This record gives sequence, C-alpha cells and structure tokens, in this order.
Amino acid sequence: MRPKREQFENSKSPYFVSTQSHDRKPFFRHDRWARLMQSAINHYNGTGYALHAYVIMPDHLHLLITPIEFIEKSLQLIKGGFSFRAKRELDWPGEIWQPGFTDHRIRDEEDWLRHIEYIRSNPSEAKLVEDGGLYEFMGFPQSDFPQGLKPNDASASDVRAEARTLHDEASTPPPRKPLH
Repeated sequence: MRPKREQFENSKSPYFVSTQSHDRKPFFRHDRWARLMQSAINHYNGTGYALHAYVIMPDHLHLLITPIEFIEKSLQLIKGGFSFRAKRELDWPGEIWQPGFTDHRIRDEEDWLRHIEYIRSNPSEAKLVEDGGLYEFMGFPQSDFPQGLKPNDASASDVRAEARTLHDEASTPPPRKPLH
C-alpha cells in the first residue's frame, strides 16, 4: 500500500515527477507524439505549474515542476490535456497513460542539482543520443535553483541552531564574580 502523498498547497515546493505510457508503449518515439507532448507541457506552464525542466522519453517522461495548487492537479493538466489532444489531433482511440505517477519533493540544492542532471543525462543513458544536449525533446525553461529551498552551501549558517544557541546563552546567567 502506497503511503498517502504529502499535501503542500501553494508551498512552492518543486517536484520531480515521472509518469509512464500505457503498457510502456513507445508513443513518444514518434516525432508527432513527442512534439504534441512538448506542446501540452508548455501550454500549462505558468497556469498549472512552473516548469523547470523536462525530458520526454519514448515510453515515459520526467518533469521538474512547482505546482501552483497541488501536484495531482498539475499532472491531471499534463496527462489529461495531452490525452484530449492526442485523441483529437492524432486520432488515437486507446489508452495513453498508466494510472498515477511517481513524485519526489525536492528538499535542497543538492537534491535539485541531482534531478536536473538526471533529466539532462537520461537520453544519453538510454542510448537515444550520444550527447544528451542534442536530444530534441528535453527542455530547461527555469532550471535556476529556486528561492526558498535550502542551499547546498555547508558553510551557510543554520538559523535554527543559531537560535537555539542564542536562546541557550540568553537563558544561562553569566558567571558570578567573587565578592572579595
């Protein structure tokens, strides 16, 4: 049984999301399908989510997005919007997506950079191209590290630790001098 997904309405937390085609059919190996998927992803950027990065693989896709509302709503827009258009524009009568998706809430800069690199290297790792930078169905529209996440800088101060230290020092009276 899968644990209940965290609900972070308007939290501005970015998510790494993966979703697969129905029965892992390689729909997106065809340029028309992949271009339509790119169009659907870009269509909702700014209204359903902030799009940071994506890669469309032959039978799945990976996204790095920050939902405007809930992650489920963002994926409903992408998958549902694409399905509607594929049935109309590509005359596809069947299922397109596996139910559900996997997601991972990005926690800090290290996590962010690891997932950006995963998206960037996915086409070359899958042997679709030698150089991932040459892959046509990938984009990084807002790949800068988002504000509000914990930076990767180990020398950055830990505000909570500082607050505890200051609080502890304030509550501890200074040592008394002898009365001689």
